[in-house]
Amino acid sequence: MPAKTFPDGEIVMGRWPGGHLYYEVQVTSYNKNTQLYTVKYKDGTELSLKENDIKPISYFKRKRSSSRSNSRQRSRSRSRSPARTQTPKHSNSRDRESRKQVENEEVQNEDLSKPVYQVQENYTNNKNTYVTDYPDEKEKNKSIYRRFEHKTCKEVVTDQLDPCNLQAKGEEAKFVHLDAKDGHLYVKKQVVQIQEQGFGTRVGAAFMIFLLPATLILLLLMCEQKDPSILSFPPQIPALQTLWNGTALGIFVLWFLFQALLYLLPIGKVVDGVLLANGKTLKYRINAFYAFLMCAMAVGVALYKELNLSYIHDYLRQLAVSAMIFAFVFSIYLYVRSWRVPADELAPEGNSGSFVYDFFIGRELNPRIRNFDLKYFCELRPGLIGWVVINLGLLFAEMKVQNRDVPSLAMILVNSFQLLYVLDALWNEAAILTTMDIVHEGFGYMLAFGNLVWVPFVYSLQAFYLVNHPNELSWPLALAIIALNTVGYIIFRAANSQKNAFRRDPHDPKLAHLKTIPTATGKSLIVSGWWGIVRHPNYLGDLIMALAWSLPCGFNHILPYFYIIYFTCLLIHREARDEHQCRKKYGVAWNKYRQLVPYRIVPYIY
Repeated sequence: MPAKTFPDGEIVMGRWPGGHLYYEVQVTSYNKNTQLYTVKYKDGTELSLKENDIKPISYFKRKRSSSRSNSRQRSRSRSRSPARTQTPKHSNSRDRESRKQVENEEVQNEDLSKPVYQVQENYTNNKNTYVTDYPDEKEKNKSIYRRFEHKTCKEVVTDQLDPCNLQAKGEEAKFVHLDAKDGHLYVKKQVVQIQEQGFGTRVGAAFMIFLLPATLILLLLMCEQKDPSILSFPPQIPALQTLWNGTALGIFVLWFLFQALLYLLPIGKVVDGVLLANGKTLKYRINAFYAFLMCAMAVGVALYKELNLSYIHDYLRQLAVSAMIFAFVFSIYLYVRSWRVPADELAPEGNSGSFVYDFFIGRELNPRIRNFDLKYFCELRPGLIGWVVINLGLLFAEMKVQNRDVPSLAMILVNSFQLLYVLDALWNEAAILTTMDIVHEGFGYMLAFGNLVWVPFVYSLQAFYLVNHPNELSWPLALAIIALNTVGYIIFRAANSQKNAFRRDPHDPKLAHLKTIPTATGKSLIVSGWWGIVRHPNYLGDLIMALAWSLPCGFNHILPYFYIIYFTCLLIHREARDEHQCRKKYGVAWNKYRQLVPYRIVPYIY
């Protein structure tokens, strides 16, 4: 076992995880089992670092002094233009001694709490990629730049960079491919195995694989009971053969293929996604709203032909089980194909080496069959549009079961609110290209089950409940619920629009009133407007709308409120994952943002 190099309490330079910036830190402890040092930054942040991410302060002093001396030796060009005035070769000893004294004073006075080294990669505002020494001196034109102009090359890339030699002292060089595209130089990074992070590692992932289907089946069974109260839990489990229906499976597969066909139609504009970690930018066709309109026409034709949509209610359990089977088989395909893709196309969290964990989280970031993006397709099309169709079938089922000529006011509100939500998502389809699901999450069982099964069959729970448990609403109460949903939608849409507009063009004059703080990535964080109230105002709007969807069901049972309870837990968990990613990505700037915007989702509460 390697000996401990840095004693507790020593002041050293620690690299910020995921970046190339070094900060002054204090060693607080050392774990012999994991061989990780726990260090404390000046702002109070405590992180665990590997030994090769820690350097003594003297290391950077020597490196900077060496860099300056080498730069002076190379100041004369090999082929000097005759028109340039030559600098005298010799200077007296007093001048040299004076310059040396000044340099030593600059090294001693350097503020080691600032970043020591920085690598600029894939920064879209730079025409070329540079390797720089001391970013604070870059502004004073004192840095030495190395400019890459060839199309494809191999270069040595290490954690500590010197303007003369790109290989770190005492470390093995790592050769990677550098590809030039659109005037930028992109680094093809190798993806290494990471430790399991979310859902309690592989045990939690295995538990969730079985918990999610079981939870959905229990919810549907509870809704079918005359008394769906907690006192009636657990519901009576039906025979297993009643959960399976071949026709239901065929209907779901045909629905999936129909949506895939609409996705492939050459309608709608093609846009670029965000720049990925491997330097690639994928293209996406934006036509989900058109697909919805075509589905609406198809449903209209089916109703005109007197197709019985209440079949959805009668076989909802069988349709849900069919969707589960399809999602599970689909996830196996996604996992198997992920072993045939390059390492730089794997998801950051889906490459742990654990079969169960990687199967659940998803190994491949953006699995594609030619130009057909599987994750992007499943994000909105089959599940979200299917949710609307299921709601419509349950509306007709309510009229049939309760012998109504028109749907109840409660059912109309639930259908209308959720239809508005789906239409908003489809109309703003391009906005999901910057979400964590598309940019960061791998496509595995978690997203496949969530998009194809959980969304259409759990989010329609309120409408399913109202079929057998009617609730008559008064108009004043209905108007109050409509007002609540409107407030939630305004917050949700305004916050997302403000964020998306800022991402498209931070210099838009319409956004000049927003206050921001810069980050080391070159991007800025909004600290005013909706994003100055809480860190996730879109989550706040989501929760308000979720409450408005449940209120039309009344207060007789807690079952219709499962959605908002679950959704609150989901958003709190997602906010924690967002916090982890942003803290890793933005570093000290994120800590400052947290001080300026202390509340996460709900002002003055959380």
